[in-house]
Amino acid sequence: MRTANQIQSKINELTLQRRALTSRLAPLPQDSPQREGLSTQLSRLDDMILMLEWVLDAPAGKYHA
Repeated sequence: MRTANQIQSKINELTLQRRALTSRLAPLPQDSPQREGLSTQLSRLDDMILMLEWVLDAPAGKYHA
C-alpha cells in the first residue's frame, strides 16, 4: 500500500505532465492530426489523477446503510 505522501507526489507529477500536454495542445490548430493523440493522453492523465484523488479521499462508511 502506498502512503498518502507517495500518492500526493504522483498526483503532482501527473499534474505537471497535464500542464505540459496542455501547453503543447494549445497552439495546435483544431484540424491538426497531432491534436487527437494529445487529447487522448490528456484524457488518460485526467482519469489517473481523478483515481488517485479518490484514493486519497476514499469514502468512509457503508454503501448500503
